[in-house]
Amino acid sequence: MAEVSLIDRLLDVIEQDIVPKTAEGVAHGNKLFGAAILRKDDRSLVLAETNNETENPLWHGEIHCLKRFYEMPKADRPETRDCIFLATHEPCSLCLSAITWTGFDNFFYLFSHEDSRDSFAIPHDLNILKEVFTLDPGGYRAENAYWKSFGIRRLVRDLQEPDRSRLEARIAAISKRYDELSATYQDSKTDNDIPLN
Repeated sequence: MAEVSLIDRLLDVIEQDIVPKTAEGVAHGNKLFGAAILRKDDRSLVLAETNNETENPLWHGEIHCLKRFYEMPKADRPETRDCIFLATHEPCSLCLSAITWTGFDNFFYLFSHEDSRDSFAIPHDLNILKEVFTLDPGGYRAENAYWKSFGIRRLVRDLQEPDRSRLEARIAAISKRYDELSATYQDSKTDNDIPLN
């Protein structure tokens, strides 16, 4: 089970570091997916990024974060095995592969594939998993030889009170902000040329 302090820190990073970048990205026509990399030892932020598909349809939040990570000078860039990878949304097949290829042994996410489809009207993650890989929702292995993945909401559900209620309230506030970002994106998505908008 994840420590309460780790969950709080991950939510801090989403609120303080990812959401502001995502709000700016959405204002330019990008989707609302973001990611961050933290050091395992002290949980300090290495960097946070957001989706930049209007520049390149491959720049999903996670991929754009990894791109920026590898643009850092090698001397300043920690080893991936010494880092926590955080995604606001459960990574799609492209991003799952990128996390694997770059050597992270973990990732955490807040919103599930089903949330992306149902709450944010972006069904492509589940559609691609089904059409290309014939996988039903949740069909990939959340723990495998490469990494372990952790749904933050699931971790919070397993906590004792009062931590569970406090963290659920934080998640509800974050979700409200993402609902607002989603509405902005949905209202403007026909104005961009992202292939799968």
